[in-house]
Amino acid sequence: MKTPELLPSNDTMYRALVNRDSSFEGIFFVGVRTTGIFCRPTCSAKKPARQNVEFFPSPNEALLGGYRPCLRCQPMDPERSAPELIKRLRAEVEKAPDGRLTDKELSSLAIDPSTARRQFKRFYGMTFQAYHRARRMGLALREVRRGESVEEARHGSGFESESGFREAFTKIFGDAPTTAKRRDCLLAERLTTPLGTMLAVADDEGVRLLEFGDRRALERELPTLRERLGKSVVPGEHEHLSALRAQLADYFAGENFEFDLPLAPVGSEFQLRAWEVLRSIPVGETRSYSWMAERLGDPGARRAVGRANGMNMMSIIIPCHRVIRADGTLCGYGGGLWRKKWLLEHERKWLGD
Repeated sequence: MKTPELLPSNDTMYRALVNRDSSFEGIFFVGVRTTGIFCRPTCSAKKPARQNVEFFPSPNEALLGGYRPCLRCQPMDPERSAPELIKRLRAEVEKAPDGRLTDKELSSLAIDPSTARRQFKRFYGMTFQAYHRARRMGLALREVRRGESVEEARHGSGFESESGFREAFTKIFGDAPTTAKRRDCLLAERLTTPLGTMLAVADDEGVRLLEFGDRRALERELPTLRERLGKSVVPGEHEHLSALRAQLADYFAGENFEFDLPLAPVGSEFQLRAWEVLRSIPVGETRSYSWMAERLGDPGARRAVGRANGMNMMSIIIPCHRVIRADGTLCGYGGGLWRKKWLLEHERKWLGD
């Protein structure tokens, strides 16, 4: 997967949009807040006002922003037109973007599930399930980002009913923001980074989660936090989230790689110990699973270490990206190996290695 580059300035992109400048094709995609649709820079639709647009480096980021693809300019599609099966699958998603289409439901629509998966993956480079998950998560993260009432956030989201939009949020976070009690809650904020959308969650104890928005595990991690802590997750501001936002910006700018934040991870005793070992790995360096197991006092626990790293809910802050194979090659990372490679190169570059 291509690593996202920093976008041109907003003024440059808006000027390209107004002029339908084809040289910006593939460079950015534009989300229109008033319609909930995202487009190519060359879309022939009437151009929105400057204050009603936001820009994204990829279609997936636009999906995670809560937008659906424009039917006119087809921003998800390469130069060739999408096959009819692909168009039909996307249309089915838009009928219930907050839900899931099971193999049984696809079969009832006379769609062969295996054929659908193969064609979608071949055409878009992402699975049909990943596309639907991005739409579902994007609608929920849209609410987190805006912090508005359900009715205000619903406008332009693609839902015809308030209840449908509310359900999209509730399925991910557990409680609709207008009904959840804000006292003793877990507060969530959507963050934009050079590696894509991230979700941060914190309470008075500290930061609980920092995760990439397109990571499949996120839909498991949020319920885990709710169940283990007995708290609802709602959009909101918190001093720990503000500090995290500032320090994460410094990290990506290469100005400071150390995080000075109260952390309150949720896990088993072994996992908590493993995550503390991860935090001891110096910036710009890597260690092996065997090294971690030895530090934990059990040289045979390499697989358990791997599982603990996989359950880490705090990307970057608890740096599981710094763990590689003993032979020096990269191995599994929940955010994707391309992100792991980017993070390691970023740290080494700024440290002068």
